[in-house]
Amino acid sequence: MEKIDHLDRKILSILSKNARIPFKDVAAECNVSRAAIHQRVQHLIEAGVIMGSGFDVNPKSLGYRTCTYIGITLERGSMYKEVVERLQHIPEVVECHFTTGPYTMLVKLYARDNEQLMHLLNGRLQEIPGVVATETLISLEQNIKREIPVTVDE
Repeated sequence: MEKIDHLDRKILSILSKNARIPFKDVAAECNVSRAAIHQRVQHLIEAGVIMGSGFDVNPKSLGYRTCTYIGITLERGSMYKEVVERLQHIPEVVECHFTTGPYTMLVKLYARDNEQLMHLLNGRLQEIPGVVATETLISLEQNIKREIPVTVDE
């Protein structure tokens, strides 16, 4: 990954606080042209520094009231990619991580209720070849959700 300079950091700091801010406002705050901001942001996207943009939809507004984290133990760690491929077909799975510690993988998923959660666990996740065990943790409340802070003075 390319090294980012002071202006890139300043742009990232501004955008991480408000991704919907107009480029003209970012440009004014950085004392550069709007075209320069546009070029810098495009370069940051192409370099993989900015990994996405969009809206965060509240899952509860769509009827998904249960947020869970599921530790998955695989028969062999080398089966990870095949299991990820299968998880891609379960739309309720919103994150998947290959981990160290007691689990091979950690998955975050949303379910409408406990009945759907049980179906997802018993009928989908535990049926994937190579999955030997799962442990489910239900999130009761989310208190912090944020991006990693971008410091400008480095």
